[in-house]
Amino acid sequence: MHDVGPSSEVQITQGLEPVIYTRSEHNISRSQISSNALKVLYRLKNEGYDAYLVGGCVRDLLLGREPKDFDVATNASPEQVKRAFRNCRLIGRRFRLAHVFYGQEIIEVATFRASSDEEQGLQKVDQDGRLLRDNNYGTIEEDVVRRDFTVNALYYNIKDFSIVDYVGGMDDHRAGMMRLIGDPETRYREDPVRMIRLVRFAVKLGFSINAECEKPIFQLADLLANIPAARLQDEALKLFLSGYAVETFEMLRHYGLFAHLYPAAETSLCSEEQGFPKLFIAKALVNTDKRIAEGKSIAPFFLISTFLWDAVKNQANINLAEGMSESIAFQQASSQVISQQLKSTAFPKYIGMAMRDIWGLQARFSNRSGTRAYRLLGHPKFRAAYDFLLLRAETGGAEPELASWWADFQIASEVQQKKMIASISKTSPKKRRRRRKPTVKNQQHD
Repeated sequence: MHDVGPSSEVQITQGLEPVIYTRSEHNISRSQISSNALKVLYRLKNEGYDAYLVGGCVRDLLLGREPKDFDVATNASPEQVKRAFRNCRLIGRRFRLAHVFYGQEIIEVATFRASSDEEQGLQKVDQDGRLLRDNNYGTIEEDVVRRDFTVNALYYNIKDFSIVDYVGGMDDHRAGMMRLIGDPETRYREDPVRMIRLVRFAVKLGFSINAECEKPIFQLADLLANIPAARLQDEALKLFLSGYAVETFEMLRHYGLFAHLYPAAETSLCSEEQGFPKLFIAKALVNTDKRIAEGKSIAPFFLISTFLWDAVKNQANINLAEGMSESIAFQQASSQVISQQLKSTAFPKYIGMAMRDIWGLQARFSNRSGTRAYRLLGHPKFRAAYDFLLLRAETGGAEPELASWWADFQIASEVQQKKMIASISKTSPKKRRRRRKPTVKNQQHD
């Protein structure tokens, strides 16, 4: 296995020699590879270019998994790739990529990349100490060391069906080990999101994390504050909507990373009472994983709303104590919590609106008299709000009888629904209206 010590990319590539694993030494077969990806590989090869499958698809094929997509790396420039394929479109400004279209499938083709400043031994640093890069075309050796992890830096060569390994990725793959390429602290400072990606891949693959890569995370987690909120939102969705939300949540908290994604939720978790809201959030994560395993759709707004519910409820209680009506108290609390959260993960406006609806409807579940129950049942976000109520009831945050009543009300006939509402009206204490004293007009006597 090749040891990659702390250094810049140029120093890493010096003396870097690949280990070639022949077809008989690995388990990847062309029958496992997308036919469209093979078309791209063979076309580039026939045009005289080097062409490799690279990244997650090679990693997943070695694990016997079906890759989500197939990425190709080549020494052909984007313009040369475009000339080779009529069904190709170039994208990107800073670094151009070629997308080759086959119906719904897109094969992404990237030219080998390097960093021109680092080739000269220079590194750009921003005011927060984050290393900056300028993308540039390069060699396969330079392309290798720009990648994050050794197990993601394996190249499947279409020329002879071998796997080319410059950084000991095959050894780490066999050992079930996640390891960064290069010096861990340098790579984290260069892009703090690598800490999140490390957790995601470790959980997803069931791999352990190399001790030297693990150690700096505890000290460098604060660097996530320098990452654009929109990018962190994308990464957060990958973390929690990949079918391993529970394990990911626990590992993120262990390394102190969760607090930088959802600070309000972390505050609530640190001050929980009788297992709430940790049990509430944990149950939401379990349900998310279960739905994904069953092939059901997932609404990102629902999971995020569980993370922030405790913060909204606490702020709403403060507002109520100040004399606000219940609806206004929750509206203002929702706005305040969402506004703060957008500084960390900038989700789209429609997600925020859906979360407001879910939170705002919780108080309305208790008001079932007259036509209120029918109006709530017809609300566009009733189902999501009802599922939220069930989750609260299961974890001690709402009365189980209330959730049970709404479960029955949804499937009851019209006659039964009227009886249920009438029964609620009889048992509910009636508010006494104060009678106004009649005003006595002063009469003037003649």
